[in-house]
Amino acid sequence: MTGKPKRKAASKGAFLNRTVLVTGSAGFIGSSLLPRLVPLASRVIAWDRSHDVRDKKTWKLAVKHADTLVLLAAQTSAVYANNHPLEDVSVNLLPVVHFIDECRRTGRRPDVIFAGTVTEVGLTADYPVDESFPELPRTVYDIDKLAAEKYLRYYGLEMGGRSVTLRLGNVYGPGPLARRDRGVVNRMVRAALLGKPLTVFGKGNEVRDYNYIDDVADAFVRAGQKIGPLSGHVYVLGSGKGFTISQMAGLIAEEVEASTGKKIAVKHVQPPKHSLSIESRSFVADSKAFSKATGWRSRTSLRDGIQSTIAYYSKNFKR
Repeated sequence: MTGKPKRKAASKGAFLNRTVLVTGSAGFIGSSLLPRLVPLASRVIAWDRSHDVRDKKTWKLAVKHADTLVLLAAQTSAVYANNHPLEDVSVNLLPVVHFIDECRRTGRRPDVIFAGTVTEVGLTADYPVDESFPELPRTVYDIDKLAAEKYLRYYGLEMGGRSVTLRLGNVYGPGPLARRDRGVVNRMVRAALLGKPLTVFGKGNEVRDYNYIDDVADAFVRAGQKIGPLSGHVYVLGSGKGFTISQMAGLIAEEVEASTGKKIAVKHVQPPKHSLSIESRSFVADSKAFSKATGWRSRTSLRDGIQSTIAYYSKNFKR
């Protein structure tokens, strides 16, 4: 594995003397973010499924105790959202409304760092994509995420609260597996380690920008530390480097073979009939605005990130 640039130790900055509450703390991003927050904040509260974000009482507790909220809890399946729109609203939008209503009632104004999604811009004809691209969501999931962002914008403009949104896409790396239709890199790594062929729909020429989990967690820390100047803004987060799905699958097969000696096949099949139009997109992020504002940059190459993911699953999951 090639050497990765060393990360500087984060300064406590805006987290000093603050209580930080993370929803979805046991999820993929939350489990990587928590260890970074603990040395920085006076107190870190980790909420997983034991706290129902759909319940108003949950937000009474959150607003009462937290100085900074990191909102990661979500229903992340676009397919499920399209088939169960009311449930998606209840998980991905109403919690933000409950939060804002409780802030209105109590007068408290915790800072908010919100996990958005790059697919809110829909099917982009050009890339790289930055914050100037129009929002044309193509799924219920994207609509609800975008609506939550707009409520947080209202929270700033009309209520004096501070919030920042990081729009994410294709996050991968060491950590718990996501739903079946999310986390394609991690799922392919697991399949390859089990000796299974990797399935690519169609020619696999769609371009994606893959975000390594450590880089994403670092971005959330920096967003909290710079919440003042970032407040009210939405930022697109990514490596700025695009790989086709076929290239990504081929790289996984190559690295798993190098690690285990197993030759892994990559097979191309017809996309399922229920495929969403958003799956045909090509996307590369332009994160210059966030980098300029915070000093953040993507530090992990796709090859290095895949190697780390292979090492993690080889050690932590039985075959």
